This record gives sequence, C-alpha cells and structure tokens, in this order.
Amino acid sequence: MVVEIYLLILLVFMIAGALIAVETKNLLSSVISLGAIGFGMSIAFLFLRAPDLAIVQIAVEVVLLVFLIRATIGRDVIPAHGHINWAGLAVVLVLMAGLVFFGVRAFGSLGVFGEPVIASIAEAPSNAYLAGGLEQTGSANIVTSVLLDYRAYDTLGEATVLFASILGALAVLRGRSWAKKRGKEQ
Repeated sequence: MVVEIYLLILLVFMIAGALIAVETKNLLSSVISLGAIGFGMSIAFLFLRAPDLAIVQIAVEVVLLVFLIRATIGRDVIPAHGHINWAGLAVVLVLMAGLVFFGVRAFGSLGVFGEPVIASIAEAPSNAYLAGGLEQTGSANIVTSVLLDYRAYDTLGEATVLFASILGALAVLRGRSWAKKRGKEQ
C-alpha cells in the first residue's frame, strides 16, 4: 500500500515535469525537466523492484541529457543580464528535494544486499522457467524463451528505449552538421 502511494506521488511528479518541459519558454529548463522525468522513472523502477530497468533508464537518461544540453548550449538559453527566475528556482528545488526523498525511500525498500528476495529457492521464477520452458514455449533455448516469451514486454521496452535514444542522438548530431554545412554554403 505504501509503495502504491509513493508511485502515485512519483507519477504526479513526472506529470508536473512533463508539463513544465512542454510549457516553458526556456530550453534549458525544458531539458532539466525532461531529466527529472527520467530519473523519477528510474526511482519508480526501483520501487517496483526492477533494478535492471532502473540502471538502463539512468544510463539512457544521462546520455540523453548530455546530448540535449549540448544541443541547447549554443543557443541563448541563459539571460545575459543576471535576472534570476525565483519561481522557477523554487520549483526546481522542490522537485529536487522530492527526487532525493523518493530516491532514499526506494533504495531503502530494496533490502539488504546479497539477501535473496524470495524466501525459498523452490519459489524462484527461474526454476519454473527451467522446468516448464520447453513445454510452455516450444523453444529449446531457455534464454530465448525467457527473453521472448516470459519477458517479451520488458525486452521490447528496453529495446525501444535504447533505439529511441540512439535516434535522438543521431538527430541532434545530424542537425548540428546540417546547420554547419548550410552555414558554409551561404
């Protein structure tokens, strides 16, 4: 019950970040909001006891943020006259405090390192996969049956996230080279 409440609060946090990213006029604020959404998602994965997805999400998020910040760095995204947007700063501080709070709670819910999550080895899903993999899936290769039959949506989600991040990086890099080439022609 407590995890569902935390996940609901994280969902509201991510929706607020998405609205800020879409509605803000400052590109750098938009990129930072997108980063907050991604890191909120990785904390949600930790609450759902999927540290492998959390690691992939963080890795993709860091690479994506580097490319997006690099794409916005050449533009005039920071006011030159020293004006500080106090409302924006307050929102960022509140969101960061929420991210730290839920991150600490998520890591606390993972349990002691090295201790099995499942009380009995006989209850482990891996034993069910090994025992009934051939009959249930028809695949002689148990790794293939786990990836494509038992965890197909998980595998599809990971592949989609990695593919989308590669396409985004290529779009940013290609846009930069296209803009440079166009500038040399004129």
